[in-house]
Amino acid sequence: MTSPYDAIVIGAGHNGLVTAACLAKAGLRTLVLERRDVVGGAVVTETVFPDYRIDTGAHRVGPLHPALLSELSLARHGVELLTADPTVFTPLQDGRHLTLWRDPARCMESVGAFSKADADRWIPFVRLVSQATGVLEAAYRSTPPNVVTGGVRDLWAMLRLGGKLRRLGKKDMVEVLRILPMPVKDFLDEWFESDVLKGTLGACGITGMFQGPMAPGTAYTFLHHHVGAGGVVRPTILVRGGVGILTAALAAAAREHGTEIRTNAAVDHVIVENGEATGVVLDGGEEVKAKWIVSNADPRTTFTRLVHAQELSPEFSQKIRNIKFKGACAKVHLVLGELPDFTCLRGSGPPLHPHLSGVISISPSVNYLERAYDDAKYGRVSHKPYLEAVIPTIADPSLAPPGRHIMSVLVQYAPYHLKDGTWDNGRREALGDAVVKTLAEYAPNLESAVLHRHVLTPLDLEEQFGLTEGNIYHGELTMDQLFFMRPVPGWARYRTPIRHLYLCGAGSHPGGGVTGAPGYNAAREMLSDAGRN
Repeated sequence: MTSPYDAIVIGAGHNGLVTAACLAKAGLRTLVLERRDVVGGAVVTETVFPDYRIDTGAHRVGPLHPALLSELSLARHGVELLTADPTVFTPLQDGRHLTLWRDPARCMESVGAFSKADADRWIPFVRLVSQATGVLEAAYRSTPPNVVTGGVRDLWAMLRLGGKLRRLGKKDMVEVLRILPMPVKDFLDEWFESDVLKGTLGACGITGMFQGPMAPGTAYTFLHHHVGAGGVVRPTILVRGGVGILTAALAAAAREHGTEIRTNAAVDHVIVENGEATGVVLDGGEEVKAKWIVSNADPRTTFTRLVHAQELSPEFSQKIRNIKFKGACAKVHLVLGELPDFTCLRGSGPPLHPHLSGVISISPSVNYLERAYDDAKYGRVSHKPYLEAVIPTIADPSLAPPGRHIMSVLVQYAPYHLKDGTWDNGRREALGDAVVKTLAEYAPNLESAVLHRHVLTPLDLEEQFGLTEGNIYHGELTMDQLFFMRPVPGWARYRTPIRHLYLCGAGSHPGGGVTGAPGYNAAREMLSDAGRN
């Protein structure tokens, strides 16, 4: 029997929708299957409380793959990106604060209030970050070479990246290669002396990671979050109407080109015949056939639940089991009757004080971040957590009733694996209490301003969004799980040991963040194999 579909995408997260839209635009009859009743995966805006639309997963987006906005006409489908300025505000308990802006001159002025020497180093530092991320961006837009069994094509890919490095000049090339495996603390110590500046920047190196700022490779994570940022440090990009508008637009673009999207359609397993994926079976037993299957689920879910073990070699299965996830994040959403009034910068918000329009970072020093990690590595929730908060209602009041605000908080560290007990309701509420208490140390009115509270533990992130161990990156962004080793060595080119089965999620190159790059790259490789442009 002839199938009505050429390709099936498992999972309607943002990368899955990008892949589906690109495949459909190239002429492949595409079906997307999503287990939830809403598209978007962890990039979704939901009505948790009546009249309040909350970004329950990601609350900001990374710089999107540059091709997506134009090729998929996302603006026409309703996407309006809001580039926050200032980008980040870090309050201190001694009455001071650090604010970073998109304008380097304003950053220098803010940094100079703590250290004139740091202000003088700011422009050279930004230049180095831009050079390093330029190299990474070239790698992120390409398919990794196969260093295990690669041929001429893979050698050529490596030579192109090497050429990008060499164009920096010998001195800068060596410097970029030197800093990639460094701890972000050591990297920043070489440049700056101000604790709050190093804490503000260092937080970007441990976001989403079960590692502290003294861990090797966290300088790479810092750079990862600046790829495509155009020289802006700690860029903060929101979406008018909530991040769910982005995935709704991706779904609309996919449908415009003929994609069918089915929600409440959980996939039980992939059909494999003679080593080739030929379709899927849904939870209710329905079979759907297609020539090409692509999974937006993480690699562990794909190869331990969706694909039967007998279809894989023991060696490959062992590599998949060895992928580190180690979820360390939780989310807390607060509905506020008034804006937080930070003692270091009193006022009611924009236009008087624009400091609340970007990220609010509770990261007064690198040592603060390391102490927060100390709790987690022994299986405890941080009693003084690192917090990344945004108040999207500053830029978009339509998300809440008049006079009310939403604060969305990413919390670290909240380990998925606790030393004592489980993530029951008591632990969930204790986590929410710790977040509110920590914020109230900087904005005393916050506790009384909270009208409603919604807490998602790492276990909740796993159950709600399908994030294994609550890891927001589909696997840690450590040096041994990057580039040609993501998800595992030998299989970093979006293809898998099962013919016509591909990966397109954040567990593939170049990794996590709301960029769409893994989905776009995966579609390119699938279309190449299908003989399409």
